[in-house]
Amino acid sequence: MGAPITLTELSAQLESLEADAARSIEAAASAAELEELRIALLGKKGQLSGVLGAMGKLSAEERPLVGQRANVLKEQVQGLLAERLATVQAAAMAAKIARETIDVTAASSYTLPGHRHPLISTTEEIVDIFAGLGYRVAEGPEIETDHYNFTALNIPPHHPARDMQDTFYLQDGRLLRTHTSPVQIRHLESNPPPVRIVAPGRVYRRDAVDATHSPMFHQVEVLAIDEGLDFTHLRGTVMAFLKAFFGDLPVRFRASYFPFTEPSAEVDVQWRGRWLEVMGCGMVDPAVLEGLGLDPERWSGFAAGLGVERFCMVRHGIDDIRRLFTSDLRFLEQF
Repeated sequence: MGAPITLTELSAQLESLEADAARSIEAAASAAELEELRIALLGKKGQLSGVLGAMGKLSAEERPLVGQRANVLKEQVQGLLAERLATVQAAAMAAKIARETIDVTAASSYTLPGHRHPLISTTEEIVDIFAGLGYRVAEGPEIETDHYNFTALNIPPHHPARDMQDTFYLQDGRLLRTHTSPVQIRHLESNPPPVRIVAPGRVYRRDAVDATHSPMFHQVEVLAIDEGLDFTHLRGTVMAFLKAFFGDLPVRFRASYFPFTEPSAEVDVQWRGRWLEVMGCGMVDPAVLEGLGLDPERWSGFAAGLGVERFCMVRHGIDDIRRLFTSDLRFLEQF
């Protein structure tokens, strides 16, 4: 039999085990190494178990002292293992993030192909047709004054025509334009005739939202001012445009009223067996020309306007204007 072990020797072994465990745990560089240390230190056949196995050789009074010290050491080792594991895992995650960082400024290796929104493509097609007829694009602000939106277009205060356009007024007295006609006035103020312009853009009216109305929609208007222009020039221009856009369809002109044109007409096309109103047009009212300082005896002209949404809906067979503004890819990807 070997020499009996003493309390002092077991205590020294526990002290040595504590110091060795602390050094080994601190040096561990991975979760796998820490797991190996846990088994070697605290497992059933580990170093602490080996020390505790020798307690049977101590007296009944000494065994509790060693047991208490061993339990404290076990908790200390478990705490060191947990702290080191958290540190190692955090370092591993930081290294992974550093390796896998994406440079968001780098050019994409693949981008899904996009396409024009149907309203944009319709507007571009309309503008291209008029550009081919010799018109150039003119633009203006969407927030307008009463003068440009109404008065300069022969719609003075209290004129009943104002009731035809329910307007969004702003606190400073300005308003959201109800049509793109103000672009014509602004252009003529700085560009003497002859002029031929096409004016696309957003307009706003306080319409209730339904299948055919929206408080925001798009218009394209054309204006031609020159010497000797008459209704035959207007009719020929409108017919050429509609044929280019819709094809060779029946077209009819109906007498109508607009305060800034005289005479005025609505234009219909026969589409799939029924007549659809698609445009309004007319000869520029002499009062509008006089308001701009132009001699109506010398200059004459015509204007026409259309709603892009109507043209888009007719072209593509869309039954509800709201579909154009919902950004639903299931709908938009059809175009």
